[in-house]
Amino acid sequence: MTVTADQVKQLREKTGAGMMECKKALLESAGDFEKAIDALRKSGIARAEKRADRAASEGVVDAYIHPGNRVGVLIEVNCETDFVARTAEFLDLVRNLAMQVAAAGAEYVRREEVPAERVAREREIIAAQVAAQGKPAAMVDKIVEGKLGKFYSEICLVEQPYIRDDKQTVEDLVRAASSKTGENVVVRRFTRFRLGQE
Repeated sequence: MTVTADQVKQLREKTGAGMMECKKALLESAGDFEKAIDALRKSGIARAEKRADRAASEGVVDAYIHPGNRVGVLIEVNCETDFVARTAEFLDLVRNLAMQVAAAGAEYVRREEVPAERVAREREIIAAQVAAQGKPAAMVDKIVEGKLGKFYSEICLVEQPYIRDDKQTVEDLVRAASSKTGENVVVRRFTRFRLGQE
């Protein structure tokens, strides 16, 4: 099977992967565009996970003020080199993440940051709700875990559906940036200000 330059170009524009990676993915998927995208995403995630233990001490702090001046966000996103931190793609990622925080109201970056007392309280409330519905005891734990996952996806930035494409999470967006840059990209912290709220 032959792969045309136009197919490679289209896949490259869609995924941001290298030309040779795109060609290889198209050949391996027999020209199936969606399978090629999946293959690239899987290999990108694998490479991103290998990079995750590398120090990310460069990056930027950005401010985003939502139109109307009622919501503002300060966010720090790190990468490994100052070179990547100054690229348009990285700055665009940081701006999109700040907009995500403003729009979706995350409280924490990742689930490990949620205080144990809050998780325990939420688990207790969910368990009581499920028990009140008369569900079998064997199913209660599974249902509680599923609802806790939904809770995390509402309050943890990296688990939220991305506001511009709800088929991917914010974590997927960060991993894609890591894959494109070849560096470990980390959302370090953020603060969200809303007029009149503590």
